[in-house]
Amino acid sequence: MSVKLLSCGGVLIFALPTLAQTITDSVPEANPARPTVSTPATLTPIGYLQFETGSLGATTSPEFDTRIGVNQVTKLTVLPRLEFFVQTEPYIHSGLGQDRQIHPGEVFVGAQTVILTGAPARPTIAVSYVRRLYESPAPELDLGTFRESGTILVSQDVAGFHYDGNLIVTEETQSGVRRAQLGQTLSISHTLKKFTISSELWHFTQPYLHSNAVGNLWAISYSLRRNLVLDAGFDHGLTTTSTHWEEFIGFTYLLPHRLWAK
Repeated sequence: MSVKLLSCGGVLIFALPTLAQTITDSVPEANPARPTVSTPATLTPIGYLQFETGSLGATTSPEFDTRIGVNQVTKLTVLPRLEFFVQTEPYIHSGLGQDRQIHPGEVFVGAQTVILTGAPARPTIAVSYVRRLYESPAPELDLGTFRESGTILVSQDVAGFHYDGNLIVTEETQSGVRRAQLGQTLSISHTLKKFTISSELWHFTQPYLHSNAVGNLWAISYSLRRNLVLDAGFDHGLTTTSTHWEEFIGFTYLLPHRLWAK
């Protein structure tokens, strides 16, 4: 009897890691857009909620001396080519001289659709639209305050590197005046085992200042699990009207349960 029990126990002990591996493998991989400015043209796994959460601290901008915010993007792909998302910044603490303020940030909703599925010889191409639902009195970063925006997104893997490029057009509003803002971003990343190193160059026009904001971003991310990616990095403004330094840390988490049956 004892021999049978020991045999069963041994089989169970060896089977548990295999079962755990099987469960882990059944969870799709997260598709993080954090922490770069660029958004990938590819979508998140269908039917799974993905959360992109982080904190960003910035210094030396025309609108503030210091700014610390918590940001959250929640995504859900409902069809192979269609994704919806909500972007919020629930907490912002800013300071300018002796003035200190705490505000909730703006709220945006949007959708992204793939118009050309990627292949080894061609990139994935998508378009997205974002609309602001709530305007915050908190000071803005270099991108400014926009009412709505449209983006063309391109992503591709080339020779062991991955790139995401965005062409962005936004409608900025200030004191009832509306003006168009143009932006271009290019992010290039390379994976080393569970680590991914990213570098990005971005540019946005500043229509009310008759100027431009240009910056360079560096980041590193680590895949703790297939559905959990940690990231950190910094962003450096290269022009006098852009934020001097931004440091950020956060994570992307894909809820490991499908919201509806396949």
